[in-house]
Amino acid sequence: MAGTCSMLCLILITLFVPPLGVFLISGCSVDLLINILLTILGYLPGHIHAFYLEYVYYGNRNAAEATAPRRAPGVYSERIQRGGHHHQTYGTTP
Repeated sequence: MAGTCSMLCLILITLFVPPLGVFLISGCSVDLLINILLTILGYLPGHIHAFYLEYVYYGNRNAAEATAPRRAPGVYSERIQRGGHHHQTYGTTP
């Protein structure tokens, strides 16, 4: 229930301010910069990008519990790619 509530709050925030929604899931990253630029170029591209990142984030968040999540194209934040999960792998490079 808490996951659903946080997802709905994030969607509402993203609806009004797309870069803020991206910041909440990716932190200060390249994806945030891309979203700010897309929002400046047009409000609709910023929304599309932000909702795509949220779709990837929550999809990988659910998939990470069962299997290793698949990398999404066009997403540069490891936090989004991993669905917010922190996987420590020692001796390997990402």
